[in-house]
Amino acid sequence: MDYQVVVLAAGQGRRMGAGTNKVLLDLAGTPVIVRTLRVFETDPMCSGIVLVTRADEADQFRTLVQHYHLAKVRAFAEGGKERQESVYSGLERLPQDPEMIVLIHDGARPFITHACIAKAVESAQEYGAALLAVPVKDTIKQAAQLKVEKTLERKSLWAAQTPQAFRLSVIREAHQQSAAVHFMGTDDASLVERLGMPVAVVEGSYRNIKLTTPEDLLIAQLFMEREEK
Repeated sequence: MDYQVVVLAAGQGRRMGAGTNKVLLDLAGTPVIVRTLRVFETDPMCSGIVLVTRADEADQFRTLVQHYHLAKVRAFAEGGKERQESVYSGLERLPQDPEMIVLIHDGARPFITHACIAKAVESAQEYGAALLAVPVKDTIKQAAQLKVEKTLERKSLWAAQTPQAFRLSVIREAHQQSAAVHFMGTDDASLVERLGMPVAVVEGSYRNIKLTTPEDLLIAQLFMEREEK
């Protein structure tokens, strides 16, 4: 079952404190974004990639795509001020087949696997929307003004990841209706949830981390070292 993917690389990455787009940082000799794109480039199910970048970095990303021979990157899209706007910009560059399965993935998650992708695609085909997630390990407190209000039941809590997978007609409608009322969700699945549509949870991997802080880079380096052994 084929799918296409929108890969987001237009973030600021302020928490990384690197002074540059975090997906352009080197990870064991290769830029993070290239490692992410290679996962989809080598996946037989992937028929195309839309890469969303900031306008002032577009040429830099185009050069990387050419240099590393990432042939499945079929289109580029300009990112918006908010992630949600960037996603919709990417969706607009896809072939407009309403039944097509589209994945939305953070460029800063280079450790996603073909196996996890396949599970998300299969679930989206069945339910219309699906997301990868892992059970929360920590005890989660709900608090206000630094005072605990209650302890949430951990066994029902999941930490959402990407890719999130959707039938194109479902995610386009969710984005369009959210934009019409200026609703900003925390992720794409939340836009679908807002419409009362089901979103399936597919268990992912704790290795599928998002590189957000300098500590995450240290963990990523450890993953790379173990893969090389």
